[in-house]
Amino acid sequence: MFTGIVEEIGKVRDVAFPGGAPGAVGTVGDEDAVLTIEGPLVVSEAGLGDSIAVNGVCLTVTSLGGDGSFTADVMPESLRRTALGDLAAGSPVNLERAVRADARLGGHVVQGHVDGVGTLVSRSPGERWDDLVFSAPAGLTRYVAEKGSIAVSGVSLTVTHVDDDTFGVSLIPTTLEATILGGLVPGDRVNLEVDVLAKYVERLLRSGGVTGSAS
Repeated sequence: MFTGIVEEIGKVRDVAFPGGAPGAVGTVGDEDAVLTIEGPLVVSEAGLGDSIAVNGVCLTVTSLGGDGSFTADVMPESLRRTALGDLAAGSPVNLERAVRADARLGGHVVQGHVDGVGTLVSRSPGERWDDLVFSAPAGLTRYVAEKGSIAVSGVSLTVTHVDDDTFGVSLIPTTLEATILGGLVPGDRVNLEVDVLAKYVERLLRSGGVTGSAS
């Protein structure tokens, strides 16, 4: 589990496709990938099998380079359902280690399980902040609430407004500087994870709700 508080901006050192490179962005089939990422802070106490969120996607450390880097396998399912397939050598990425049980929950509960890929529609600079509007896949905004939380490429953000297929957020100076969101331009794709509580509530309602009660 993560909190959506990015610890550092890492850099992709290499993207390898053991089974052959995929086609154009958005046409990933049965290819898998191996990412090598530089992130000295997140690997400082990491071990094999640990979880690190890369742009909001929970990945497992498969090896440590000893030079502040780690590798992680990305399965075809993850490439199809996230924007990780857009990464190339040199790409900056948001990195966060799994939260410790005794740590403060500074953001919100983030699983690292991406619900869909959104696109930056527009950004409007303010005096010390930026207002961003993202598109979302069909049906996903039903889980998004104004003043609720959403993870955008692994960053816990508060929703400023929402409609049928878009939502807005405002980025404070720290977020602009400490995450890759500060460098996004319209058309860039992002990983979206909605509040897991909304999905469980919908599941309960669709299945008939709670059938019993505790005494």
